[in-house]
Amino acid sequence: MPVEERLFSLVLALLATETGLTKNEILSTVQGYRQRYVSHGDNSSLERQFERDKDDIRELGVPLETVESPGDAGNNQLLRYRIPKGAYDLPADVVFSPEEITLLGLAATVWREGSLSAESRRALMKLRSLGVEADDPIVGYAPRLRARESAFDPLNVALERHAIVQFPYLKPGESSSRTRTVAPLALVQHQGRWHLQGIDQDANGSRTFLLSRMVGPVKITARSFEPQGSDFAAKALAELETIWARSVAEIEVTAGTDAATRLGKRYGDAVPTARDGESFRLTVNYSDLNILADQLAGFGPEVVVISPPHLRDAVRDRLLATFRAHDDRSHDDGGRADG
Repeated sequence: MPVEERLFSLVLALLATETGLTKNEILSTVQGYRQRYVSHGDNSSLERQFERDKDDIRELGVPLETVESPGDAGNNQLLRYRIPKGAYDLPADVVFSPEEITLLGLAATVWREGSLSAESRRALMKLRSLGVEADDPIVGYAPRLRARESAFDPLNVALERHAIVQFPYLKPGESSSRTRTVAPLALVQHQGRWHLQGIDQDANGSRTFLLSRMVGPVKITARSFEPQGSDFAAKALAELETIWARSVAEIEVTAGTDAATRLGKRYGDAVPTARDGESFRLTVNYSDLNILADQLAGFGPEVVVISPPHLRDAVRDRLLATFRAHDDRSHDDGGRADG
């Protein structure tokens, strides 16, 4: 385990309790130590590592305290270590704007999912079994944002187990879903949406799936696999970023409308200044044409697609479908077309 991850786990564990943890409790429960801990065995090398880690986090400015046992002062085996929450709070003069708070919350989405991993749950349960009560659970230090897609949790479990999964997947333009059998390699978030990158067992190749298009429960099969390679998440993100960079649309937006406000917040300085009612052109990137078409069609006449032609056609098809669904003149009382 990287030293940074071990130090981070140690800080979270020490923040999670007011009374502190003994050295033995830390070595036997905290991620990064417990994997090498030997119950009733020789842990001298692990203890030396803990001593070095204590110095490291203190050098980083973390206020680590050592508390003696009230009934047995001087007994180093009963020393407790803690980080007082009040001493580690942000300074009173540090404040965040609503926009900054929103960005911090969004950035913490992946962090929270990691803090809810099986390893963290087991460590927390172990601490409680030792009688160590946490006033705030370790996971409480991550903003409470969860992945909306119900597929996330079972896919995360499958990743940990290296298990092959099956799920019904509905591709745009198709009327019914198809069961996909996939060896999952990574879950990544790109432009606010979760994607699964894995090996499609039927196509025998790497594919990326939007979790929002998984239209039924994810089944974890009894089949397992051994991933060939590394850095799957980084590669998946790089691939999505490449698609995003090369997929460019030009649209015309009416100033002073809901579309101008929403797209303005999304693209910031790229939005030109215009008077209400005037039109301005905007260049936008996208990684999924159908998702962008759904969004732009939702703005109605406030947005006109200039290019590319296939995006313009996709938006027009959605607008026509909406018109037909709400055009009373196209149906008589018996539900038949008037012609």
